[in-house]
Amino acid sequence: MNRVVITGVGVVTAVGCDKDTFWQNIKDGVCGIDYITRFDASNQEVKVAAEVKDFDPLKTFEKKELRRTDLYTQYAMDAARQALEDCGSDLKDLDPFDVGVIVGSGIGGFTSIEAEHARFLEKGGRRVSPYFIPMMISNMAAGEIGIRTGFKGANFGLVTACATSSHAIGEAFRKIKDGYLKACVAGGSEGTITEFSIAGFHNMKALSTSQDPKRASIPFDKDRDGFVMGEGAGIVILEELEHAKARGAHIYAEIVGYGATGDAYHITSPDPTGVAPSKAMKLAFEEGGFTGADVDYINVHGTSTPLNDKYETNAIKMALGEEAARKVMISSTKSMTGHMLGAAGAVEAIVCARALEDGIVPGTIGFQTPDEDCDLNNMTNGTEAHDIKVTLSNSLGFGGHNACLCLKKYEG
Repeated sequence: MNRVVITGVGVVTAVGCDKDTFWQNIKDGVCGIDYITRFDASNQEVKVAAEVKDFDPLKTFEKKELRRTDLYTQYAMDAARQALEDCGSDLKDLDPFDVGVIVGSGIGGFTSIEAEHARFLEKGGRRVSPYFIPMMISNMAAGEIGIRTGFKGANFGLVTACATSSHAIGEAFRKIKDGYLKACVAGGSEGTITEFSIAGFHNMKALSTSQDPKRASIPFDKDRDGFVMGEGAGIVILEELEHAKARGAHIYAEIVGYGATGDAYHITSPDPTGVAPSKAMKLAFEEGGFTGADVDYINVHGTSTPLNDKYETNAIKMALGEEAARKVMISSTKSMTGHMLGAAGAVEAIVCARALEDGIVPGTIGFQTPDEDCDLNNMTNGTEAHDIKVTLSNSLGFGGHNACLCLKKYEG
């Protein structure tokens, strides 16, 4: 079995569109949530979102390409460009069939769906863009990255709602560990801050209606009332360890375990028992050779919805055991980035990798009111320095999809 390491990262988020700005803002507890500017929300109950700022697609695309590329694909390809530049290699020394691309999206080209449907209603079917279908389908980010890079190994896009990019990284990890690939571009992307999308999520009672951007995404807080829509992308370069070492690559962290389970319970609500996400966590840390007591930090799914935070707390207790669960540090960086849906897991895995490398644990911001149902060490006092060795990154998606990644500090 091969060892698998992270050698490159790329991000497009509401708190930074490059790895260093992003990481500094996460450490500083900067909130990327603000009032919606993408459309007129004055007559909407939902007023806030975590919109990407300062994104320059022309770093990755020719101007003419933008007209036939959905926003989520633009985010994904820019993050992939960053990750490949960061890893310090174009990986062309490898057989192209040994390098894969596994990049998903929870929803896909929502901005294109909304825009082209409006054009269809206003001007008729002949005016719908011939690029509409490839702009809209949720596998196109993976396809475009493959086309741009020439990587010909396993190439597909996963769709498991909010667990999408954790599953993508987990499946890439497995393919390298088992010898099917030498390296892989993996992660997820989302671009769904639109009037139509916000309306749909709000009508299912998923979104916060707080009028205060600083008190909208407040995981573990008793006053939480829903998640805040985020957007962007997170991409990692995974490599087989010996290949990474041979080329002198910088190694952020090692991925050592992956757990994937299904609730088999409800289309949107997590299972109150927490059995399935608990099992995903155990599968992940046990594959890495650890026990629950070995886990130092968990970047939790932590959506700021009343049910998720309560049930995820229960799942952590079940997975680690009551004593270890009381000691482990947990935080939700969705308090800063909002909920990036299909991109969330990859961005949060990047947080875990940087936390292991730098010896710090980021906090959960915006917290004010304790909740007896969320009674773990929720790191609500800000970032702290800790020499952590083992982390978990949890992702739980609508439909009951659970994914957990176990990362450990790389020590040779």
